[in-house]
Amino acid sequence: MRSNIWKGTISFGLLNIPVTLQSAQQDRDLHFSLLDEKDLSHIKYQRINAKTGKEVPYDRIVKGYEYKSGQYVIMNDADFDRANVKATKTIEIEDFVLLDDIDTMLFEKPYYIAPQKGAEKGYFLLREALEHTRKVAIAKIVIRTKQHLAAVMPRGDYLILEILRFSHAVKQIDEVDYLREVNKAVKFSPRELKMAEDLIKGMTAKWRPDKYKDTYYDDIMKRIEAKVKQGRGKYIEEPVKEERIQESSNVVDLLPLLRKSLEARQTKKTRGAPAAARKAAGGRRVSHASSRVH
Repeated sequence: MRSNIWKGTISFGLLNIPVTLQSAQQDRDLHFSLLDEKDLSHIKYQRINAKTGKEVPYDRIVKGYEYKSGQYVIMNDADFDRANVKATKTIEIEDFVLLDDIDTMLFEKPYYIAPQKGAEKGYFLLREALEHTRKVAIAKIVIRTKQHLAAVMPRGDYLILEILRFSHAVKQIDEVDYLREVNKAVKFSPRELKMAEDLIKGMTAKWRPDKYKDTYYDDIMKRIEAKVKQGRGKYIEEPVKEERIQESSNVVDLLPLLRKSLEARQTKKTRGAPAAARKAAGGRRVSHASSRVH
């Protein structure tokens, strides 16, 4: 059974689509355990009390925020949940934009979104709508104790969620001076430029991501496999725990929610306009909503 990374709802107008986040990454990191060379026992990391020098049980460890030098306020899991219950359980869609308008420097980490049981209709409705309009949804999501900006977009039969960096988390060109100590006034001849351009053209290929392999990983694994074949492998048994999360089975009629969401959005756009303009906009809103529903 899959292990859910996050469980909550996609908030789309008045629609709430129960979903889970699933990993989209293949773990290709090389994980090595630290062992005592003498008897191959695991090296343990202990949580030591700075005053007593004694180990502290995990269930006695709390989070403390230093708001003033030497002054801490203690926070527990309930505090984080109560801070904003909706934010911790919702992928809140705020806008729809073109994918090409998103700076690639903001992309950070992908996830697959899967519908909970009974939420398939809303899930595939949103996927189809994004596909047809060629837009991506910009949303916010809280994972653990950190809020992230995210882009929700269709990919095959799935919706995927790409964690984005907030713009303030990326240094802009006018904020850095990494070229300060280099000579930017170097000159190259037109012939050198032409040869460089010809080389680029000669090496230009269609983008195929599966063409590129992690050769260092493969070389390390060959060394490991060679040691195993030589009988130099050691077996250490480690139990694996799997978290199981019960899924929802709620089914929702989406049409009334879509109609109300559309009307609320159009009412918001006309609010603040002169009375005559609001009245005219109101008439257009009803006819537009009716054409969408029927």
